[in-house]
Amino acid sequence: MKRKEFLKTSVVAALAMPSTAAHLLSHNERWTDLSPEDEAFWSFVRAQFPLTRDRVYFNTGGLGASPYAVIDAVKAKMDELEKISETGHTEGLWKEMKTRAGGFFGCDADELAFMRNATEGINVVCNGLPLGEGDEVITTTHEHVANAVPWLALQRRRRIVVKFFEPSTASAQENIDRVERLMSTRTRLISVPHITTTTGQILPIRHLADLARARRIWLFVDGAQAAGMIPLNLHELGCDAYAFCGHKWLLGPKETGYLYVRKDMLDTVQAKFVGAYSDHGYDFQKGELAFHPSAQRYEYGTVSVPLRVGLDAALQFLARIGMTNVWKRDQQLSAYLYNQLRSIPKIRVLSPASDSERSAMVTFQHESIPFLKLQAHLNTSNLRTRGVSEGGVNGLRISCHIYNSREEIDRLIEGVKSARG
Repeated sequence: MKRKEFLKTSVVAALAMPSTAAHLLSHNERWTDLSPEDEAFWSFVRAQFPLTRDRVYFNTGGLGASPYAVIDAVKAKMDELEKISETGHTEGLWKEMKTRAGGFFGCDADELAFMRNATEGINVVCNGLPLGEGDEVITTTHEHVANAVPWLALQRRRRIVVKFFEPSTASAQENIDRVERLMSTRTRLISVPHITTTTGQILPIRHLADLARARRIWLFVDGAQAAGMIPLNLHELGCDAYAFCGHKWLLGPKETGYLYVRKDMLDTVQAKFVGAYSDHGYDFQKGELAFHPSAQRYEYGTVSVPLRVGLDAALQFLARIGMTNVWKRDQQLSAYLYNQLRSIPKIRVLSPASDSERSAMVTFQHESIPFLKLQAHLNTSNLRTRGVSEGGVNGLRISCHIYNSREEIDRLIEGVKSARG
């Protein structure tokens, strides 16, 4: 079906029937080179979400909205399993979903473990690596609480040394230099976000991976703000482990996520919380245990299969649009927002000026209005933003994803202009 004919029929159907019949996944067509300014197509995408139009939602960096395809997949699987009171947990289903996820994220299926969120994945790595007293971990001052508290707890428990660098928005090379200056003979790990939760800065992970590999140092990446926003190829990134959640840019159900551990790191990142499904055979009386040869060793116990089926549906939803198209759309919106904010007197944009380092999140401050007061003002116009206090940033963060539009950004800009100190 040609794209124009597809949109002509599908947009009408989506607006009229906001559930299963409107699913983008119900169509066979894939797109390889969409324009980020093709408003007819992106309006069709917006119609895939039950997200209310009574307010403008700019907080995907905190919590992403799920499309009908995901919601209905969860409901359908729950209905199916509750009729027979079974878990639905099978090796076949796990392999099918992880194989699809491996293709989506650029890694092997055996390198992926289901997680409840990025926090759980971070804890698996933090507590699984053989770090001891005096070992150094380099991280940023702009970490989300999920990638801060686990390392602080490890510092208290094992007396590791945590060293910090302030992310520079001047250049990627400056951040590489700042990390290198902190390195010593005791450095064992670099732990950084792929995209900072504070200013939406894209850090140079591939270059940091090369630096770490040359020094025989591990590299762990918090990918919560990257997965679902930008195309990922974890093998090409070169990190040792990468944790991310399903409930932000991936648009999946809440309490879902993945942990990637590179195949040759599986025995290094020890499985500490284990149970049913973690093993590859055991004999309790003989004291014998073999861990699962894949990253499944980090999974355990009865889980919600409907939620994981929903995450799989979210990946298929984004894959149908194409992650390159998703990223181009997000970039186009955030660039528009960035330029509009910079034109307002007294507004200071904190996110990088470079297109290659700026993500779909833009953070800013008002010179004379505290960020929480400005946020409260925007709330009165039904504009949902996120205050950023991490790293002492004290600004407002705006997330632009595929269900947002230029018109919504214009509403935000007018809201900012109308604020009075």
